[in-house]
Amino acid sequence: MIKFSKLFIFICYLTVLALLPALDLFGQLTGDDQVTAISTFSIVGRDSLTDELGVAVASRFFAVGSVVPWAEANVGAVATQSFANTSFGWRGLELLGLGLKPSEAIDLLLRYDDNPAKRQLGMVAADGKSATYTGEECIAWAGGRNGKNYAVQGNILAGEAVVLAMEKTFLETKGTLADRLYAALLAGDKKGGDSRGKQSAALVVVKEGAGYGGYTDLAIDIRVDDHPEPFQELGRLLVIAQVNYSWNEGWTLFTRQDYAEALPHIERAAKLAPSNAEVLYDLAVIRLAAGRTAEALEALQNALALNPNLKKQASVDKDLDSLQQNVEFQKLIK
Repeated sequence: MIKFSKLFIFICYLTVLALLPALDLFGQLTGDDQVTAISTFSIVGRDSLTDELGVAVASRFFAVGSVVPWAEANVGAVATQSFANTSFGWRGLELLGLGLKPSEAIDLLLRYDDNPAKRQLGMVAADGKSATYTGEECIAWAGGRNGKNYAVQGNILAGEAVVLAMEKTFLETKGTLADRLYAALLAGDKKGGDSRGKQSAALVVVKEGAGYGGYTDLAIDIRVDDHPEPFQELGRLLVIAQVNYSWNEGWTLFTRQDYAEALPHIERAAKLAPSNAEVLYDLAVIRLAAGRTAEALEALQNALALNPNLKKQASVDKDLDSLQQNVEFQKLIK
C-alpha cells in the first residue's frame, strides 16, 4: 500500500486550490448572485478538559444551522457566514486536519475565494488555537473577537456589544461546552443580536466516539429552523440533547463493560431527566452492573412507577438476571 505524508497531501491540496479560479469548479457555490447575506452571530468553541468542539449560531435567516456550523472531532470547528462560502466549512476542516493553524487556514481559503471582502468566518483548532475574519464589505455592524479556545463573530448586528457580551459570557460561564455556547448566544441576543430580528438557531458539539452507540463523533446536533422565539426553543431542545448525550455515553460504556466509568454519565442523565422512566430504567441496569444493588432497585422502582409497561421488559431483561431471585424485585414486577 502506498502511504503519503501530510506534507505531500498538503502540496497537492495547494496545487488544486491554485487551479480552482481557472477551472471555476466552485463558481456555483461562491457566486454572490446565488446567495443572500446570512446576517448572523456565532461562536466557535473548545473545551480543553473534554476535547469537545462546537459551534452555536443564530440569525434572521431560515435554517441557519444548515449553512454556518461545521465541526470534526480532534480536528476543529468552523463557522462560515455573511455571504457564506459553505465550502469554507469542509475545506477549513481539511486544512486544520493537515496541521495548519486557524489563521493560516483562513488566509489560504480567502486567497482562492472569488469575493473575500464579503466573507466572515471563525475557526478553532483541536489544540485551542483560533482565528476570526470579517471582510471589509460585510454589512455593519460586523466584526469578531477571538482567544484561546474560542472565536466570536457577527454581521448586521445591533452593535459591537453583541460580540463583546458573547465573549465575556463564554469565558465566565461554568458547565459543559454546550452550556457555555448557549449562554453566549443568549448574551448576544440580550444585546440586540441580529439587528433585523430572529428566526433560527443551531448548536453542534462533537467529541470522539460520543455519537449514538459510539459509532460517530456527533454528540449534540440541534436546530431551530423557523420559530418566533428560536432561543427559547433551542434551550428546550438543548436540555433533551444533554440528557441523550450523557445517556448515550453511559450506555456505550456499559456495553463495553466499563461499568464504573458508565455510572457518572447515566447518573447525570437521570438528574437532568428525573421523570424519564426509560433513563431511570437504564440507571437501574448500570447501577446493578456497578455493584450497587440497593440503589439499582430504587431506580427501577421509580422507573416502573412512571411507566408500568416496563415491568414486562424487566421480567425478562438479561441485564437484570442477578435480581431474579430478589424478593423486592419480584414485588416490583408483579
